[in-house]
Amino acid sequence: MTKKPFAGISRFRQQLRCLQTFFLPDLTYDYGALEPAISGKIMQLHHQKHHQTYITNYNNALQQLHDAINWNLAPTREGGGETLKGSLGYAINTNFGSLEAVIQRMNVEGAALQGSGWVWLGLDKKLKRLIIKTTANKDPLVIKGPNLVPLLGIDVWEHAYYLQYKNVKPDYRKNIWKVMNWKYAA
Repeated sequence: MTKKPFAGISRFRQQLRCLQTFFLPDLTYDYGALEPAISGKIMQLHHQKHHQTYITNYNNALQQLHDAINWNLAPTREGGGETLKGSLGYAINTNFGSLEAVIQRMNVEGAALQGSGWVWLGLDKKLKRLIIKTTANKDPLVIKGPNLVPLLGIDVWEHAYYLQYKNVKPDYRKNIWKVMNWKYAA
């Protein structure tokens, strides 16, 4: 029995898209409001330290999952760089005019991004249209809006290209499309 490439990734992506980053909510009352049953110091410690640590660790773990978006690449023998078809192809043509326009715009956005970050092709679930956005560092697309779902991301951090392309980032941005797995993005 041969193993299908990327088996199970579609289900993983569906689950990942439902997840979002969290922020520590403000309490609706003062830390000392529960005294004498629970001291203000305990409430402050639990809220500012423990709860914040849980949220920070969750967000960090979520970011590691979002980094798995690099699975949107595939060797050419396994479909990387194939012509885009189906509903995603239609949506790209409707929203941007052509796949070439998406590639050009994403390459321009990637070139304009100073420092580390990502260029995203995403779906705005509220507006029901495709978008192109950039995020700095390891920030996931959802920080640009809670309705945004990543379809594919291009890592423009130096570690993604430097060993092979050195400081010739345009070559990296041009060649990454040759291994883009559009089946995964769809």
